[in-house]
Amino acid sequence: MKYRYCGKSGIQLPLLSLGLWHNFGDVDDFQVATDMIKFAFDNGICHFDLANNYGPAPGSAETNFGRILKAELSSHRDEMFISSKAGHDMWPGVYGTGSSRKNIIASCDQSLRRTGLEYFDVFYSHRYDGVTPVEETMQALVDLVRQGKALYVGISKYPPEQQVRAYNYLRECKVPCLLSQYRHSLFDRKAQSANFSAAANEGSGVICFSPLAQGLLTGKYNNGIPEHSRAARSTGFLQVSQVTPQRVEAARSLEAIARERGQSLAQMSLAWALSDSRVTSVIIGTSSVAQMKDNLKTLDNLHFTDEEQARIDAIVNVPGISF
Repeated sequence: MKYRYCGKSGIQLPLLSLGLWHNFGDVDDFQVATDMIKFAFDNGICHFDLANNYGPAPGSAETNFGRILKAELSSHRDEMFISSKAGHDMWPGVYGTGSSRKNIIASCDQSLRRTGLEYFDVFYSHRYDGVTPVEETMQALVDLVRQGKALYVGISKYPPEQQVRAYNYLRECKVPCLLSQYRHSLFDRKAQSANFSAAANEGSGVICFSPLAQGLLTGKYNNGIPEHSRAARSTGFLQVSQVTPQRVEAARSLEAIARERGQSLAQMSLAWALSDSRVTSVIIGTSSVAQMKDNLKTLDNLHFTDEEQARIDAIVNVPGISF
């Protein structure tokens, strides 16, 4: 495994981190989840990305991760970097969602209980809710650090204005933002132009989710929607309407470039996301050990020629491709 520093901090993360957004909930196979966590750790993937609402059911990914950690890896806690987040819908009522201090503090306490951890390495505000003052949310994160419930703090999906306000407040509190998490892929490059520079200027590492566009950049949808795929599952976030002819054709064209590089489309897409030096790590979401093994081969070829970049740009920079 290769590692990069998070911005200006002394923390290193693996180029590939394991996300538990999918495939670790109560609807999934617990033994498969266990095998993936163990394989990831044994192969240098020491960063595990959680959130309070991951499942389904919400909270079940944290509970299952906690069970696996206790049974299989409890003696290795200090060799891991474990994150969680709060901000999306979690429990009924007006306090179970959003970026308020009440939700952030309560969510962190609940997440610690579910995972069985004493602290998170980083705890994020999962989103800017459009209502809560940024300063209220950031102070809640600062207090989690001062209470020993988190070592570092991060923000996820914050719009540019709120992103900078968050950085400023955290800096004044002497609890700098370690990580800024954004969706980033060949099919979604908005954050690269809107958010990455501000993060780099602040010294915050960028970590990217959905680098394979929910599976569209794996080639699995090039000949229709497979049974049991994310688009076919009622619990999945990829909608059938998003699997458009334009994106399928773009994926096929990109796959041709990947073959020339000696890679699968998924491997090339992960390598592309990592080609921006401001990116510390990309979060992969795998459904099997075999898929994770395949993703790890990405690290064998991270370089892109100018010609390859130009050909890729010509494919993806057209109307109807970007999410």
